[in-house]
Amino acid sequence: MQYHEILKNLRIDHDKSQKEIAELLQTTQTYYSKYELGKHPLPIHHLITLCQYYGVSADYILGLPKGLPYGLSKTK
Repeated sequence: MQYHEILKNLRIDHDKSQKEIAELLQTTQTYYSKYELGKHPLPIHHLITLCQYYGVSADYILGLPKGLPYGLSKTK
């Protein structure tokens, strides 16, 4: 699942409107809807706000698999 689909599912699961989430992010409903449609990339500062609001990790919103190794370089 792509992140824009996850954004929409989180919003619906929390019984929130696009307008309510747009207000949280201090943007317009029209612009927020473009995040959910995948027409505009989600800025990092909005990602952070949404993670805190929904109580989920950025990995979850971005649709990354669980248990990815972090800090491991492929080059030595």
